[in-house]
Amino acid sequence: MRVIAIDGPAASGKSSTGARVAQQLGWAHLDSGALYRALTLASLDSLGKGGTGKGEGWSVQRVLALADGLPVRLVLVGGAFRAEVAGVDVEEAIRSERVTRHVSALAAIPELRAWANAQQRQLVAEHPAGVVVDGRDIGTVVFPEAPLKVFLTATPDERARRRLTQQGQVLDTERVRRESQALAARDEADASRPVAPLQPAVDAVLLDSTHLTLDEQVARIVALAQERFPTVHRLTGA
Repeated sequence: MRVIAIDGPAASGKSSTGARVAQQLGWAHLDSGALYRALTLASLDSLGKGGTGKGEGWSVQRVLALADGLPVRLVLVGGAFRAEVAGVDVEEAIRSERVTRHVSALAAIPELRAWANAQQRQLVAEHPAGVVVDGRDIGTVVFPEAPLKVFLTATPDERARRRLTQQGQVLDTERVRRESQALAARDEADASRPVAPLQPAVDAVLLDSTHLTLDEQVARIVALAQERFPTVHRLTGA
């Protein structure tokens, strides 16, 4: 199977790293979080704001019907899978704070995770050239047979600084502290959830990027790919 699984906590740089790795390898990039975010956006727009995934408005059956009926899906555009809802590109809309507030609750529901996992497996099966997939349970649940699994992380403070910088905010001490605490709380929630908890696969390569640049962490994963996938040497010119 030509899959590289990159897992890690929030704001660890999984998506930006995965996209760069895929580009260098000539593979496709799949951000699993985009699928959950697109499903959350569709639910908010069609079923109302009050749902948590368990209430009357957001029953599992209604969300699944919505996912298949609209449909909610990922579509390969160039070298990356992009989120669409009812045939409309929603890549920008799914990154809103509105979606972020609700996506964790929806993503914790077993039936919806099973739906998302099936979508990802089908997309990878239909794209044998190779796919870099990032998320929180890619190497442990979605593609446990992936030849290369990477668990990417960094300290909460460093992840807080990166997130605030990405948002264009000032990196004052108090703001970094608050964001770091929020990320640490998210880590605990993700690691302790009963369904697909955040944890490295037993055979994952642990990569702490606290003191690495994006270029450096990409280079390390590409080097690992060259070891695991013989044809990668030709593609990268190594």
